[in-house]
Amino acid sequence: MMKYDVSCWSQIQTTDIISTVEFNHDGELLATGDKGGRVVIFQREQTNKSNPNYRRSEYNVYSTFQSHEPEFDYLKSLEIDEKINKIKWLRRKNPAHFLLSTNDKTIKLWKVSERDKMIEGYNTKAENGIMRSPSAVKSLHIPLLKPMELMVEASPRRIFANAHTYHINSISVNSDQETYMSADDLRINLWHLEITDQSFNIVDIKPQNMEELTEVITAAEFHPIDCNLLVYSSSKGTIRLCDMRSSALCDKHAKLFEEPEDPTNRSFFSEIISSISDVKFSHSGRYMITRDYLSVKVWDLNMDTKPVESYQVHEYLRSKLCSLYENDCIFDKFETCWNGADSQIMTGSYNNFFRIFDRNTKRDITLEASRENAKPRAVLKPRKVCTGGKRKKDEISVDCLDFNKKILHTAWHPTENIIAVAATNNLYLFQDKV
Repeated sequence: MMKYDVSCWSQIQTTDIISTVEFNHDGELLATGDKGGRVVIFQREQTNKSNPNYRRSEYNVYSTFQSHEPEFDYLKSLEIDEKINKIKWLRRKNPAHFLLSTNDKTIKLWKVSERDKMIEGYNTKAENGIMRSPSAVKSLHIPLLKPMELMVEASPRRIFANAHTYHINSISVNSDQETYMSADDLRINLWHLEITDQSFNIVDIKPQNMEELTEVITAAEFHPIDCNLLVYSSSKGTIRLCDMRSSALCDKHAKLFEEPEDPTNRSFFSEIISSISDVKFSHSGRYMITRDYLSVKVWDLNMDTKPVESYQVHEYLRSKLCSLYENDCIFDKFETCWNGADSQIMTGSYNNFFRIFDRNTKRDITLEASRENAKPRAVLKPRKVCTGGKRKKDEISVDCLDFNKKILHTAWHPTENIIAVAATNNLYLFQDKV
């Protein structure tokens, strides 16, 4: 069905668990954030001179910088982790690149730019950088631009802080490229990229009495085309579509997407596994996908009664929910993503497995990201999980799955069949076989 060539990059420190992965809008750059507060940007290899029509999917380190540091909230006696929760790229407007990165409390706008020239021959500054007295200058000469080794600089342009009481779980840049939103467990704020000291609260689901709290916001995203539309998902398995034209405070949703629960599958874990961990609009803006613990669902924005497609990711774990609850794996938040044509969907699972679903053919495949099959040009073999009975040669028993190895974060190149998969502290890149 689908075969992928593989290349792999592994960080040296084993504690540097990757917490987010994001391609930019043309796929030339790939950014990862980790639990140590660092952002690593990879750049795709340039065109092969011998064969200009073919480009390899190899990405090399372009820039690395410390985005966030650990902080301490003295008023609440709380430690604020430096972990990067989300990275979002802005569309490119000039030679520099801009991206937003956030930890639990603070969002930063970073400028990533190249410098390959340096200025020499200042009148009032010596070569060692010490300023000269203007009176010591006897003659004036024009400073010159001299070529130098290419240097990539990352500098913080804006810091958006002190607007969230709870942990930020999502950021999303509006299609107008002037505003963005940030969502925490109970509120969503709207920001202007140029204004750091003011944001507008557009969704607030906090009850007056916190004992009445029944759900939290789990993910939020702007529509890719209509700048007035946004969606946010909840821990109760609902998705709300809001229209900012109707009112400044979007407490009243325009549409509520919810699938009626199957009474035959009702159990103690039903509410936990129905919690939505990710929501993503399709590139066309017509559909959206949601990921809950066991499945991925495709919704048509014109039909809020039920999803138009539903794909089981690891239904074989339904019988293991009790042990997954005991080891806290049932609370894992898996992300999901579209391919550039909105025809395929990818999401992660356990044992370093990830799943790809083809919407047109209704076929699916399970692949594994591991060091054993991470040789360049290696072809990945489909994996199958055996749930009972006699196990075939290439199958793995559901009892042998490693729940410490999990694919939570994935990204798909916006135009090509290149995917990025984060497995703990390793980043794997797979390319459709050519």
